[in-house]
Amino acid sequence: MDKREVVRILEEIALLLDIQGENPFKIKAYVNAARSIELLEGELQDYINEGTLNGVKGIGKAIAEKVTELVETGVLEYYEELRRSIPEGLLEMLRIPGVGPKKVKVLNEKLGVRSIGELEYACLENRLLSLEGFGEKTQENILKGINHMKMYKGQHLFGEVYQEAMEVKDMLLAVPYVQECEVGGSLRRRKEVVKDIDLVASTSEPVKLMDYYTSLPSVLEVVARGETKSTVRLGSGINMDLRVVDVKEFPYALNHFTGSKEHNTAIRHRAKAMGIKVNEYGLFKGEELIPCTSEEEIYNVLGLSYIPPELRENTGEIEAAEKGGLPELITLEDVKGTFHMHTAYSDGSSSIEEMAEEAIRLGLHYIGITDHSRAAYYARGLSIEEVKRQLEEIDEINLKNKSFRIFKGIESDILPDGSLDYEDEVLKLFDFVIAAVHSNFKMDKGRMTERIINSLNNKYTKILAHPTGRILLARDEYELEINAVIDAAARYGKVIEINADPHRLDLDWRYLKYAKEKGVRISINPDAHNVHGLRNLVYGVGIARKGWLEKQDVINTMDTAGIERFLKGDNS
Repeated sequence: MDKREVVRILEEIALLLDIQGENPFKIKAYVNAARSIELLEGELQDYINEGTLNGVKGIGKAIAEKVTELVETGVLEYYEELRRSIPEGLLEMLRIPGVGPKKVKVLNEKLGVRSIGELEYACLENRLLSLEGFGEKTQENILKGINHMKMYKGQHLFGEVYQEAMEVKDMLLAVPYVQECEVGGSLRRRKEVVKDIDLVASTSEPVKLMDYYTSLPSVLEVVARGETKSTVRLGSGINMDLRVVDVKEFPYALNHFTGSKEHNTAIRHRAKAMGIKVNEYGLFKGEELIPCTSEEEIYNVLGLSYIPPELRENTGEIEAAEKGGLPELITLEDVKGTFHMHTAYSDGSSSIEEMAEEAIRLGLHYIGITDHSRAAYYARGLSIEEVKRQLEEIDEINLKNKSFRIFKGIESDILPDGSLDYEDEVLKLFDFVIAAVHSNFKMDKGRMTERIINSLNNKYTKILAHPTGRILLARDEYELEINAVIDAAARYGKVIEINADPHRLDLDWRYLKYAKEKGVRISINPDAHNVHGLRNLVYGVGIARKGWLEKQDVINTMDTAGIERFLKGDNS
């Protein structure tokens, strides 16, 4: 059992205990243990073999024993007993935004609600209005959350399934009789939300490969089984299709199962005009196969330069490929540093020094610390005294390491009138300010647009964070005229963020081309709340590529000296 599954089970134990009304210290112990295991260096099995798990900070003897039982047997009896004691529907209710364990406990004990369906009915009957701590607004928000869940059922965040897909791909590639294997579909195109996973593999032994694929440890259920296509359900709940072809068919199949429906339709029309038939088995002139050994050759036959997978959405990429005008897309290796991350000073769980050390391990040259400002009281926003103490600590760390730079920043709340949290004499202490909306989401479109534009006009604002406020599969964008905000960013010389947290991926890739046309620079930021969160950068780069961005469009591709000049106002 891998670390991710152990972390998930420990987190679920904490939720189950919370629903039962257990001691808060006991609940916190499981939360802390989950975080500690998530951040472990090396393999969990090694700690168990060496008997050192109990020595890890945040993991006591009792939990260490439970983790050992779970890893070595694949089952934890304590966890199974907890699950049996609590109706499955109560856990599902926790997926509704704003419904935490304490609310679930009250709903179950006072109203006998045991499922989302029962909760929806209770809301429609206005039964929540009689409960202490609830009210009309709470009831309305719960109903909205349930409707969201219905709307997005069967959809998954890219970041939640990407690693799972890569692990299966790597396992298949390790099989001697598999020649090639690649992820296709919306996941290869880096869509932020996907419905399923497509894998394409080439082999001369398809039946043997299907036997292996359908018996993988990560497979929870075999949905359908065939000689050339099988569908399984993985641990995350997502379906994965494996299509098997021979070696000669592989580039055609991969190309076919990567492009969006619209892209593939446009390609077929283009090919037809040239007297060529295109499908997953090949390119054909009459009955004759046009041999291609790669996707690049397929596009070349059609008079196009190679179109990267992320761009295959029929948003102008075919026309650009015909003219040789496709961008040279940014890569993860181009990113030299990053901004927007939180530490234990506010709602993060790692220290400044730990964040810096992890960034160095990832090959970055600089970071920008941006804890929450004081208006974000729910996230332990910093008082002015705490701001000064943090800035002093950053200076001390920078003195110790001359080859790595920590820039001093703050994620300042944009107040309802568009002003920034903190007075100017505090804001001027920072190397840069990220402005962000964290409250009053329900403003009408005009007021919200004006609010954000006012914040961009502030001389201290450098970067606008998560511009539309969306949380994927949970909260829609707030009412906003996004093109007007982009225009204002161009007018005032401000940077707009791609928030790389897989729950946000905001600014949406669909708006990035417009921002690029307007000359607005972008910063790819992880919004990390611990050292593990720094790895969100890969998701942000995927969105940048999908939005046609090149190295020069993104500020954190600059080296340390260049970004220092930029933050000081030299925008060249």
